[in-house]
Amino acid sequence: MQNKIHIFDTTLRDGEQVPGCQLNTAEKIEVAKSLEELGVDIIEAGFPISSPGDFNSVIEISKAVVHPVICALTRAKKEDIDCAVEALKFAKRKRIHTGIGSSDIHIQHKFRSSREEVLKQAIEAVRYAKKSVEDIEFYAEDAGRAHLPFLAQMIEGVISAGATVVNIPDTTGYCLPTDYGTKIKYLIDHVKNIDKAIISVHCHNDLGLATANSILGVVNGARQIECTINGIGERAGNTSLEEVVMVLHSHKDLNLITGINTKRIYSTSKLVSRLMRMSVQPNKAIVGKNAFAHSSGIHQDGFLKHRDTYEVINPVDVGVDKSLIVLTARSGRAALRHRLEALGYTITKDGITELYKHFILLADTEKQIEDHHLQVLFEDFQQQDGVKNSKPSL
Repeated sequence: MQNKIHIFDTTLRDGEQVPGCQLNTAEKIEVAKSLEELGVDIIEAGFPISSPGDFNSVIEISKAVVHPVICALTRAKKEDIDCAVEALKFAKRKRIHTGIGSSDIHIQHKFRSSREEVLKQAIEAVRYAKKSVEDIEFYAEDAGRAHLPFLAQMIEGVISAGATVVNIPDTTGYCLPTDYGTKIKYLIDHVKNIDKAIISVHCHNDLGLATANSILGVVNGARQIECTINGIGERAGNTSLEEVVMVLHSHKDLNLITGINTKRIYSTSKLVSRLMRMSVQPNKAIVGKNAFAHSSGIHQDGFLKHRDTYEVINPVDVGVDKSLIVLTARSGRAALRHRLEALGYTITKDGITELYKHFILLADTEKQIEDHHLQVLFEDFQQQDGVKNSKPSL
């Protein structure tokens, strides 16, 4: 399908590179199974040659998971590729992800090489991997800062050598969204065999632009997004799976779809957070605890009248039970009445006006008003004119 966006999850490879968040094999299998239930298309299970533990994890994930493609990362070296082939031997559907730097910064300072030598190494690596595995993805590391004509030459060469997917990483998170989208469009327009491969986007979040860059990438013709649960990853992290999926889910006008079961997003986020011992920031889009919480009186009033006034996503769609009306000193009468009625109390218009004065004083002291606060507050004033009590069971 031309409008299908493949979701390539690298939580277990790029995401697991966060210091202190390493998982053992059993934990990786648990995450991989959850990703399968979520509906990701490709799971990058590890970098087999990097350690015996990673090698074993790729083997065991290959045994445990049925539907997604299992991908193993390598450098453009024969020994890496041989190791990946061995680790993937039990995978039902397998992919080798090999590559090399494409920017002059990487070529000159990391590899201390030349464009000609790096291009030759890239083509040879793909050709070698193709002898053992049909599905080969090539990554042009630091493509975000690469010289475009050379990048196009490299991509054309690796596709001719057998690459089925070409990954255009913004490795340092440097690109502006319009620039990154233009790079993808340039490759579509200038690589003569680009129709023989899927273009993939792999964006980092160093400048907070990973989601925007990924979306501009697919708008301009890429058909695979590489991402992680909760946006975890080295430095400032990777593109957040939940964000790109829900952007595409919300913007039907883009006519781009994924196979993700969005109702499993929140539970998968919680699992990864727990196993990696990495808390999700409260204001994180989609999965943060405040993502569907309203505390401003103006917002609460609008939301209670019509949800769409302040929410573009229904929390149920991502596996969250409901939105929250949080009572603080910024809350208004509409929110106070809503919470009281939810607790089983009824109150007149005059009564809520009087009670609200005391609510604000309490809220300034307590910062956040919970149900037990409301019970005491209401019962202290239930004998006042205009207040009728239908006491709930608390």
